[in-house]
Amino acid sequence: MHITRRTGAIAFFITLGVCLVVLALTLNIGWVILNWRKIVPLILGIVFFGILIAGLVLNTIFLVREVRRNERHDSFLNAVTHELKTPIASIRLYLETLQRREMDEPQRQEFYRVMLSDSDRLLSTVEQVLKAGELGQRESDSMRIPVEVDSLARECVEIVRARHHLAADSVTLTQETSGISTVVLGNLGDLRSALLNVLDNAVKYSQGAPRIVVHICVEHNAWVMVRITDSGIGIAPAHLKRVFRRFYRVPRLAVLRAKGTGLGLFLVRTIARQHGGDATAYSEGEGRGATITLQLPRLLETFGLEP
Repeated sequence: MHITRRTGAIAFFITLGVCLVVLALTLNIGWVILNWRKIVPLILGIVFFGILIAGLVLNTIFLVREVRRNERHDSFLNAVTHELKTPIASIRLYLETLQRREMDEPQRQEFYRVMLSDSDRLLSTVEQVLKAGELGQRESDSMRIPVEVDSLARECVEIVRARHHLAADSVTLTQETSGISTVVLGNLGDLRSALLNVLDNAVKYSQGAPRIVVHICVEHNAWVMVRITDSGIGIAPAHLKRVFRRFYRVPRLAVLRAKGTGLGLFLVRTIARQHGGDATAYSEGEGRGATITLQLPRLLETFGLEP
């Protein structure tokens, strides 16, 4: 129902804009016919009508963008609400069960494990929302230190395996660096957050048991490339660039009720660009997996590294 109202509003603004443009064109043509022998009124009329049409078109585009932006904000609020309420409700339920019933130790330990997992999920959501606001206010070169990307990637792989209880072979790390350093100058916390966001997405949108490959290489002796490939539901070509927008979620993923706030890949690209790099997405289509590439400038001679 909510989506139908949004679609109706967009259709209304587009129709209104088209009608006003047609009306303006009709008036313009009438003005030209009536004043075709009067040069000054004719030129002024054409100029003013041109300005009017341009204003109508821009106004329509602005209104449609505002409607879509509000729709993304509403989706974000709904997603965040769900991401906060679900683990809180789960933790409360387990605590009430522990309080009211006597349990043996193995079952009690299992309850503790589930509550800790829900607490991690809750903390992850809060940190993601806070970081989205923090990145826009922080200086891009704050707290920069040399970071070894391959070591950081190994750490993130272990974190994701433990967080999602994955088998050792579900996430594999490969390197093609030929002994070349993969050190970058960056914010360790931000880079860790970027890698974890991509890995979490790869697990979240996998079909069945996750099969994820993290590949690290150095290109042109200047860029450290981290490519994270999954065998999940994939991304349609029309959405490959949009997935990095704030609050954007692919409609098909929403149908699957995948958990998320629409901030993960936005944070990944923002962090990459603040470090002088970029993040891109590639997929052969729906159902054929996806590859997210994180590109970072390699640290060269400043800290005594080989060129």
